[in-house]
Amino acid sequence: MEEIVVVFDFGSQTAQLIARRIRELGVYCEIVRHDISKDELLKLEPAAIVLSGSPFSVFDPGHPRMDRRILDMGVPVLGICYGMQLLAEIMGGTVEKGKEGEYGPARIEVADPTGIFRDMPSSLNVWMSHGDHVTKIPEGFRTLAGTPACPISTMGGGKIYGIQFHPEVVHTPKGSDIIGNFLFNVASCKGGWTMGRFVDESVKKIKTLVGNHNVICGLSGGVDSSVTAALINRAIGDRMKAIFVDNGLLRKGEVEEIRSMFTNDYPFNFRIVDAADLFLDELKGVVDPETKRKIIGKTFIDVFYDAASDVRGAKFLAQGTLYPDIIESRSALGGPSSTIKSHHNVGGLPEDLNFELIEPLKELFKDEVRLLGKELGLPSKLLARQPFPGPGLAVRIIGEVTRDDLAILRGADLIVREEIERYDENREIWQFFAVLLPVKSVGVMGDERTYANVVALRAVTSLDAMTADWARIPYDVLGRISSRIINEVKGVNRVVYDISSKPPSTIEWE
Repeated sequence: MEEIVVVFDFGSQTAQLIARRIRELGVYCEIVRHDISKDELLKLEPAAIVLSGSPFSVFDPGHPRMDRRILDMGVPVLGICYGMQLLAEIMGGTVEKGKEGEYGPARIEVADPTGIFRDMPSSLNVWMSHGDHVTKIPEGFRTLAGTPACPISTMGGGKIYGIQFHPEVVHTPKGSDIIGNFLFNVASCKGGWTMGRFVDESVKKIKTLVGNHNVICGLSGGVDSSVTAALINRAIGDRMKAIFVDNGLLRKGEVEEIRSMFTNDYPFNFRIVDAADLFLDELKGVVDPETKRKIIGKTFIDVFYDAASDVRGAKFLAQGTLYPDIIESRSALGGPSSTIKSHHNVGGLPEDLNFELIEPLKELFKDEVRLLGKELGLPSKLLARQPFPGPGLAVRIIGEVTRDDLAILRGADLIVREEIERYDENREIWQFFAVLLPVKSVGVMGDERTYANVVALRAVTSLDAMTADWARIPYDVLGRISSRIINEVKGVNRVVYDISSKPPSTIEWE
């Protein structure tokens, strides 16, 4: 690339969100390990460096650090939250543990409207999430902004800046402008990176990696795997063998829809494998969500091994893994971030995997993947499909997965989809679905007592799936959904609505 900005990953759950914001501004960005050496970094010739936050404190033994020599390279640096505290610590400032943390919305008063605050108002709403804070800036630095709880909320010295708040999240309204000032006013970046360039670079990488071998692509029919297949198909054509596994955990009518889509609308080298009975047998009696995910992941790979026996020269397995999957399942690039939950195509893979993995979307967010799909020419009806977890309805049935429960959930799910799609403002909703709860409740139907299942509705608004809020769906829409489910789905007598946000909840229930 002509220019590159690197993000040092200290384990922050928003490290990739920082990279995304930078790419949105037209500057190519990659995430590297926090302990990258100066010599390794020099090979990348970065135009700028951003230090991410971290779940660690600079007071923790063995807390993640960086090569001190990098700060002498003359490359502009922006430290965010922990990144600011680390800068202060290693450059001679002072960091102290706060008596109280500062979490959520705050308002900073800007003392110096230059550099990263160029053309900014004197007072800005920001999002804070910290306990420690800088109490003495390093020599040669200036205090640029502060709040009553954190007087040194921003510091700057030469081309090195530290900010205690998080400009990468949507809760900091001027966050992109602040990042843009750092990129273009401080680091003199030129910009011009586009999704089209991402396609070109990815195609080159895939061709080089694959060589003359074949690639098997796990195709679920969702946006992520479909874009993955299209991208690899762009690179190597028919040497990409797309395999769709019917795991018996899909939504109503999904197999037929997938067959039509990838046979007629956007044809691939495509095959359907019916493994529904195998998956359901393996899940019999399993209740724990992590165990379910791992069983589904292992069974998925077993099915692929069998299907791959007919594909000569198959060396690679391609998956539509996105960064939210990675960051919730394991630390990015081996960094110190904490695990939230395993994903079917991340934590569920066996150690003795006989394929080399290709995950070309693993540094992208869902909205970026849709832009990529548009660039590749995928039909809009596919790109607009609802996000659907790899383990399918297995993680929307709380507890053991049975055929009877699948039938109940498929019926409820179809009604939710039909009614939300009729709702005029449905485009504001990121994801919507039904969950079958492991409880029964007393009801009255036809003057008779019932003791039947409870279905929960989940609908959220989001930009990137890293944070989400429950959707304010009108009561009449919720009422129609509830009435239809109770009247049309046998075995359900109660419907509830989930009004929790992410965090502290996740979007899916398991």
